[in-house]
Amino acid sequence: MTTDESTPGREPDPDRPDEPVPDVTPAGPETPSVPDVPPAPDIPDVPPIVPEPSPEPDITGVGPGSVTPTIEEVTGYTASGVPTFDSVREKIERRVGTAIGSEELARESESGRTLEEQYEDRKKAAADKLAEIRRSMGR
Repeated sequence: MTTDESTPGREPDPDRPDEPVPDVTPAGPETPSVPDVPPAPDIPDVPPIVPEPSPEPDITGVGPGSVTPTIEEVTGYTASGVPTFDSVREKIERRVGTAIGSEELARESESGRTLEEQYEDRKKAAADKLAEIRRSMGR
């Protein structure tokens, strides 16, 4: 161990070997002082939020006594390759839903509104023409 060169004659402390010497220069009269920092606002002590224990996982259908789904329930087809009634009904319902949704989207688009307006104009013109023909025939 060596003595600190910044403090001549200082012997190293055996309890604190190789203690680092802080690099701080004392403030002189020309050194600006640190302004007083206002105290922080009082923050009330808030107890920590303890999370509630999560419920036990749902394990219905697993374990002894549970019934495994059949191949028909999983695939929608019987072992001989014939589709089940439920799978056919689901396909039909999905296609109907898709058709209705695409019709609604087409009607709400700019071109769909334009076509609908043209249809209404033609329908009104046809009704006017029919009324004119009836008047000319004397009805």
